[in-house]
Amino acid sequence: MALLTGRTAVITGGAQGLGLAIAQRFVAEGARVMLGDLNRTQAEAAARELGSAEAAAMACDVTRSADVETLIGATVDRFGALDIMVNNAGITRDATLRTMTEDQFDEVIAVHLKGTWNGTRAAAAVMREAKRGAVINMSSLSGKVGLVGQTNYSAAKAGIVGMTKAAAKELARHGVRVNAVAPGLIRSAMTEAMPQRIWDAKLAEVPMGRAGEPAEVAGVALFLASDLSSYMTGTVLDVTGGRFM
Repeated sequence: MALLTGRTAVITGGAQGLGLAIAQRFVAEGARVMLGDLNRTQAEAAARELGSAEAAAMACDVTRSADVETLIGATVDRFGALDIMVNNAGITRDATLRTMTEDQFDEVIAVHLKGTWNGTRAAAAVMREAKRGAVINMSSLSGKVGLVGQTNYSAAKAGIVGMTKAAAKELARHGVRVNAVAPGLIRSAMTEAMPQRIWDAKLAEVPMGRAGEPAEVAGVALFLASDLSSYMTGTVLDVTGGRFM
C-alpha cells in the first residue's frame, strides 16, 4: 500500500516550485490534494496535470484567515477529510537592512509567518476533532543562520520554527503532529535567477557539492506526512546538503 492511501492534503503555494513537487509526490503515494495559491489559473492547471480525481485547486491568499478557512472547508466538502496540511506559500523581498522598506518587511512576515499561523490554526480545528493529522511547515536554512539581505525572510522563517514547536506542544494530546522542513539551496526558477557569482558562493558552502532538487524536499515532506514519522512532533528537518552544519 502507498504511504498516503486514502488521505487528503492541503498544500498552499501549490501551483509551482516546492509546493507542486510535494503535491506530485503525495499524489504518487495515494493522497488526494487541494492546491491553494494566489495564482488560481496556474493552480488549476497544476491540478489538471495531477489528475481530476486526485487534485483540485482554488485561489487563496494565506494572509487572509477567511481565505484559508474557505480553503480548508472546501477540501473537507470535496474529499471528506483533512489529514495533512502543508504551509508552503512564500515570497521573497530581499534587501539590506539599510534599504529594505517597511512594506517589504511586513509583506514577507505576513505571507510566511501569519500565513503559516492561519494554515496551522485552520487545519488544527479540523484535525483536533478527528484526533489525528499532520501539519508540515516550511521554514528555511535562512531562519537558522540568518542570511545577508534577508532580515525579513530570516525573521519569518525563524518564527515558523518557534510556532511549529509551540503548536506541536498544544496539539500533541489531540493526536495532531506539527513538524517543519528547513530547505537550503534548492534548484528552482527563483534560485537559478541568482547572479552566477552568488550562486557559486552559496554552492561552495554545501559539503555535498550540489544544490538540492525540489523532489528531495518533497521526499522529506512525505516522511513527515506519513506514519513513518508517527512518533515525531515539534521537529525541524534540515534539507541542506550539510550546509552550515
